Amino acid sequence: MADEPRLIGDVSTLVDGGTGLRFKVSRDGREVPAFAVRYDSKVYAYLNECGHVPAELDWQPGEFFDHSKLYLICAIHGALYAPDTGRCLGGRCQGRGLKPLDVREIDGQLYLIPDSRNG
Repeated sequence: MADEPRLIGDVSTLVDGGTGLRFKVSRDGREVPAFAVRYDSKVYAYLNECGHVPAELDWQPGEFFDHSKLYLICAIHGALYAPDTGRCLGGRCQGRGLKPLDVREIDGQLYLIPDSRNG
């Protein structure tokens, strides 16, 4: 059923500031890339799209954090984002943050909570 949470995958191996989990969501009738990362012991998920231009953030598959492991970084523009809010912190994102996705972690599994735009 479309209104039920959708299993994305196992996030029990996600560590703070470590490699993220890539997945796809349906947005406006098409499949688009998304990702989840763990930061400050909580999992956060966003569309995998820079706030500046529609380019994927990760510099290697699943690598979203900068070297300090404190910020998400766009591999193309160097824009920095807060991992817990997706807010633009500097660079070419020019105040445009990441688009968050509603997810829940239950027993090491990540579930996407559908809304009118994704499923």
